[in-house]
Amino acid sequence: MVDGRRVRLDHIGIAVESLEEGESFWRLLGLIPSGDDEINPEQGVNIRFLESSSDAEPPRLELLEPTGSDTPVGRFIDRRGVGVQQLAFEVEDLSGLLAELKEAGVELIGEEPVSGAAGTRIAFVHPKSTGGVLVELLEKS
Repeated sequence: MVDGRRVRLDHIGIAVESLEEGESFWRLLGLIPSGDDEINPEQGVNIRFLESSSDAEPPRLELLEPTGSDTPVGRFIDRRGVGVQQLAFEVEDLSGLLAELKEAGVELIGEEPVSGAAGTRIAFVHPKSTGGVLVELLEKS
């Protein structure tokens, strides 16, 4: 914890052509679907979370199937192919953290949080400010 802030790696987002194909390897390792699939029309993705069978709250994998080639994940796949698309961190005060990051000169994608999976609020930090990694910040309701 830095300056009293709780930050936890929540999930690793993986861009896939289809949820079924994207899930096959991870199921062989023993990961299991967590809840129902979701469609996020605002982000243009179909989402399936996978988790280990442990009782703890470890990071999950989030499979992201684009609903079209003109969506952020669709464009990612077109440019880079399938693979790790983002790291997502759960934070307690998303709006406050975004204000601090902006003040520190960190480049954000969008000024305000938007709706994420499972009722979360999300925002993205541009890879230019993180050493090349798209970072999703999320706040659970």
